[in-house]
Amino acid sequence: MRFTKDHEWVRLDGDVATVGISKHAAEALGDVVFVETPDAGKTVAKGDSFAVVESVKAASDVYAPVSGEVVEGNAALASAPETVNADPEGEGWFAKIKVSDASQVDALMDRAAYDAFLATL
Repeated sequence: MRFTKDHEWVRLDGDVATVGISKHAAEALGDVVFVETPDAGKTVAKGDSFAVVESVKAASDVYAPVSGEVVEGNAALASAPETVNADPEGEGWFAKIKVSDASQVDALMDRAAYDAFLATL
């Protein structure tokens, strides 16, 4: 699992990256009440806003940590947005993206580097 400074995570399986928000981000948001995930077929570039998450505190964009084509959005979050709070780094994933450049994943922080980054906040 790899992480961004914007608190997204990526888990690569072959050339498909599953993307979500970190446990830290989910805790900072508070109770998630709405999630908008991207549709399959959407092309995203690294850094693009590709999903929205709303909580009782705020609405936030979720940014693509890698470039590629969305192969699946997590439709289950529409009816169960609280999954993002319950399992942010598992079943609370937002999208699966067919990665166009695998080196983008390698450039992200591993868990130890992300934990060190969080300690500086």
